Amino acid sequence: MKEITIDNLKPGMKFDAPVYIDDHNILVPPGIPIREKDIERLKRWEIKHVSTDGNTITDSPEGDNLEKSLLSDLFDEKSDSAKAATLYDASVRKFIAVLDSIKKRQKHPKETIDSIVNDIFSVVKDEKNEIVQLVLHSERSSDDFAANAIACAIISIIIGMNMKLVGHKILSLACGALLHDMGMTRIPDSIRNKKEDLNAQDFNTIRTHTIHSYSIIVKEMKYPEEIGQIALYHHERWDGKGYPKNVSGENIPLFARIVSVADAYVAMINERPYRDQMIGYDAIKNIISDNFKRFDPAVVKSFLKGMGIYPIGSIVLLNDSSIGRVVSTHASAPLRPRVEIIMNQRGEKVDDELTINLHERSDLFIMRAIDPKMIRMDRGAMDHGAMDRGAMGHGEQAKQ
Repeated sequence: MKEITIDNLKPGMKFDAPVYIDDHNILVPPGIPIREKDIERLKRWEIKHVSTDGNTITDSPEGDNLEKSLLSDLFDEKSDSAKAATLYDASVRKFIAVLDSIKKRQKHPKETIDSIVNDIFSVVKDEKNEIVQLVLHSERSSDDFAANAIACAIISIIIGMNMKLVGHKILSLACGALLHDMGMTRIPDSIRNKKEDLNAQDFNTIRTHTIHSYSIIVKEMKYPEEIGQIALYHHERWDGKGYPKNVSGENIPLFARIVSVADAYVAMINERPYRDQMIGYDAIKNIISDNFKRFDPAVVKSFLKGMGIYPIGSIVLLNDSSIGRVVSTHASAPLRPRVEIIMNQRGEKVDDELTINLHERSDLFIMRAIDPKMIRMDRGAMDHGAMDRGAMGHGEQAKQ
């Protein structure tokens, strides 16, 4: 193999064969761009050169189309069952209509809301893996109010199921998760859509959304107090530094503690004006590193049990330089899920189904999670430092 000095590596470079740090450790598989972060790590480790049998490659329309086709296969045909995808889209459309009626202060369609909640609960029970992938890979932004509310309800249901809540309690939890941010419809558009930085008064105005949400849910919609409290308390923190009441620990209603975790996760995997969306693994890592500040540790444990370190649908790089998609997780071994191989060690698409249970393969392990967009061989280095730049837009900044 030929050696390449670190000084000659540039962010965005790609090779048609694996690039190795040494005889056993891969830096990047074929076709995956080298990141600035990779180069910085090599320098920190005082590694002078890497080696490869390959040559540098440039993007071509044919190659780009091939990889876009691969992603289409992954997330449209394999991952999303017809039932899950159809119900997810229908629920989003229904909730858009609900939001419109609330904004116009018309009669609140409780029957529609209850129908959405029942449908979501049903699909999570029957098609959990498929619906999680829809949440993870659907292209949403912070402006997609309805889709984000549906996603929050889905994640809340998964946490509730792993906390062994009974069915009717999970329905109440899901209803509160769906409606928890309704008060944002009462915040002036001039503040919610403000392009420049928010001032102190703007922040205080946005933070009243929890009280508006409670009022809409309990006083206008006539839902029980238990559901209204989810909206009122979902921005309280485990350490007591949240709002609006600065309560802490188990004084925060359990359902609000659950929605707090789900809401944070959905916010992180959304695209923001100043960063790309986080991949699921980075969002999970961000939540479990909370150190008992914001989230209830018991809720985080149930969240992790339900989602896994590498959520269903995550794209991962294995130590043999192949790339796979996580298809199921092991609660007892979250770092060793079942993985379907989608690209082999040579960077070629795998047509025949090949699933590996890492729990039973001591010779294989996940080196890192990667952004699915990287498989498209997009030009330039991929930025995985978005998490360090924050996870919230104007509304989320103030809400936190």
